[in-house]
Amino acid sequence: MTSPLIGVADLAAALASTTPPTLLDVRWRLGAPPGIGEYRAGHIPGAAYVDLDAELAGTPGPCGRHPLPDVAVFEAAMRRSGVSADRPVVVYDADDSVAAARAWWNLLYYGHTDVRVLDGGMRAWRDAGMPVSNDDATPGMGDFTARPGGRPILDAAAAAALAQSGALLDARTAERFRGEVEPVDRVAGRIPGARSVPTLDNLDPATLRFLPPATLRSRFAAAGAHPGTPTGAYCGSGVTAAHEILALEVAGIPAALYVGSWSEWITDPTRPIATGPT
Repeated sequence: MTSPLIGVADLAAALASTTPPTLLDVRWRLGAPPGIGEYRAGHIPGAAYVDLDAELAGTPGPCGRHPLPDVAVFEAAMRRSGVSADRPVVVYDADDSVAAARAWWNLLYYGHTDVRVLDGGMRAWRDAGMPVSNDDATPGMGDFTARPGGRPILDAAAAAALAQSGALLDARTAERFRGEVEPVDRVAGRIPGARSVPTLDNLDPATLRFLPPATLRSRFAAAGAHPGTPTGAYCGSGVTAAHEILALEVAGIPAALYVGSWSEWITDPTRPIATGPT
């Protein structure tokens, strides 16, 4: 299996080759200003900035806080950023790969077949002493055509069923899973039957790079997710859950994303809610 991750040295070599990948800078934090300021303060040379809220997600509403973007909006953003179907893409964010994972997943869902995430993001690039640019990139127009359906997704009913018949992983913090706190959504709790696997614990806390595949497999196995087990992930709005899907992929476990996640689940008051420890 080809890893969905790429390290700094391999990316630098790829960028120096005759067929370099398209680079996308997807720096973003929940509740923070758009990452364009960070991008202009320094980015990997040649990288185009992509706005997660405006281009990797649709308008918040009944389908959640970060629903799928309109096909035409996503396609236009990718073409503007130089994405073409026959050219590899590498995406990165500041350090923990949460936003980059959403870009990675979106591209695969809309039909691209060669996308990787820079493990450790811009922090790893800087720490390695690699060059940084302050100029806005002007890539040539890409020819990417967005065709939905390249990756499995779950709706609310499918997520509820998977929680009983397979492994539905909750990528939020353990406190949010238990319903003890809810800093973003109006209702606390979880989908009944889900298992808590906080996605940031899939990273080495010192480097914010992904743990080794074997370590991740053991972690997911403890939550009932094994290769061959029907598996899915959700979070608050489908962003950190994409990071969980990426970690599962590193571990060799295919999984579906509940894009609407908790922010969609709670829009229907008839859907059950669980709280407390499992």
